[in-house]
Amino acid sequence: MNLPNDKNSPVYNFFSVEGLTPEEIEKIAFESGFCKRRSGKIKAPDFLLHFCLQSLEGTVSYNDIASRMENNTDINASRQAYHQRMGAECLEFFEKILGAVMASKCYHENSDSLQDLNLFSRILVQDSTIIRLPLRLFGDFSGVKNAHTAVCSARIQGIYDLLSKKFIAFSIDPYSKNDLSAALDIVVEPGDLLLRDRGYFSVPIIQKLKEDGADTISRYKHKTKIFDFKSGEEINLLEYLTKHGSIDQEVLIGKEKYKVRIIARPVNEETANLRRMKARKESNHKKPSKELLALMSWTIFISTAESQELTFDIILKLYGLRWRIENIFKTWKSHFSFDKIHNVSEKQLRVLLTARLIMIVFIYQRLFAPLFLKIKEISEKQLSLMKFSRYIRQNLNVIYKILDIQNISEKTIQAVIRFCTYDSRKRKNFETQIEQIILEINETMDCNLLA
Repeated sequence: MNLPNDKNSPVYNFFSVEGLTPEEIEKIAFESGFCKRRSGKIKAPDFLLHFCLQSLEGTVSYNDIASRMENNTDINASRQAYHQRMGAECLEFFEKILGAVMASKCYHENSDSLQDLNLFSRILVQDSTIIRLPLRLFGDFSGVKNAHTAVCSARIQGIYDLLSKKFIAFSIDPYSKNDLSAALDIVVEPGDLLLRDRGYFSVPIIQKLKEDGADTISRYKHKTKIFDFKSGEEINLLEYLTKHGSIDQEVLIGKEKYKVRIIARPVNEETANLRRMKARKESNHKKPSKELLALMSWTIFISTAESQELTFDIILKLYGLRWRIENIFKTWKSHFSFDKIHNVSEKQLRVLLTARLIMIVFIYQRLFAPLFLKIKEISEKQLSLMKFSRYIRQNLNVIYKILDIQNISEKTIQAVIRFCTYDSRKRKNFETQIEQIILEINETMDCNLLA
């Protein structure tokens, strides 16, 4: 069978918008070793497309992919043939495709006001999510085990740029590789800003990222030692905040005594009590210390960013945008069968998860982001990621109708508006929040330049 170069071909239309023509896909397949001869029965572009689509529907057994390929193409390979292909070369092939999809130029790039931030080139958030796996994979991915039960899990790390609305990297790791162990896996560039929770907090890592040109904003981790920048004397943070109410100054932290900025403001009593209740609930029968509970009356940040444009209010709003990646993880699990895993081998599992990541990145960057802008231009409605993901999952054929965003039909766009946009509400969504934050930062910078 010749490669489907026809403009009406599903393979051509689906991946060509990412710059991945069937010829390019086949080239990657040969480079990775997935394909070894051009006369082979299984064609890489068809296999990639149908495996990725099948991955969104849940399990992808060898029988499933064999029947799907035969029903949609003229390929009639046996399930044993697909089993033989599911090795390290197949995984490398899918990983290279994922990298190409993440690196592809988005439709909305250079046309979105979010690119106008003058302070940072990228704002990166990193988070992880846990998925349950079959027990047969316990030796490969670890988990939790006691005398009575055993649970096998994998940890998926994701890094996302809030400005370009693009995923930067993914990793599929054993459960035992916690967030701190993955904190330095990120490749930063000068001008980056990282927003991280306490799970990634480490003074040497903060110092290393700063040396590489990236600033960080992290929540303060209890028991981290703080020293006065001038005198070098240790500061009792609780006593200082109790006396002064707030803090915004350069200090030295940790045994390394690395220079950072600490910023803290009090919160209302209701918020403080909710934090304390959550801390007691998650303490695993070990009561939080009185000092820790008392410090929950403040929101405390550690940052290496020295710019005065980053006031406490701006930092608080920026940090609040971390929930975007958490929302994306929730969407994966709710609508893309991400944690639905059948009894597979370790290699087959990694291929399956990578296929789902390809589809998730594709749907988010190539469909959701440009559609958000399109709908914003023609109506007062705003596209909901959760509703849109559910709509796509239930109507996979819609993908082909919206691949060419410039020529999308009026019928299709109105259907998306009707089923996938937010209802009227007072709470601002993510896009509105980040636009407002960037506007505030740029206005502050402009005022400082004029002063």
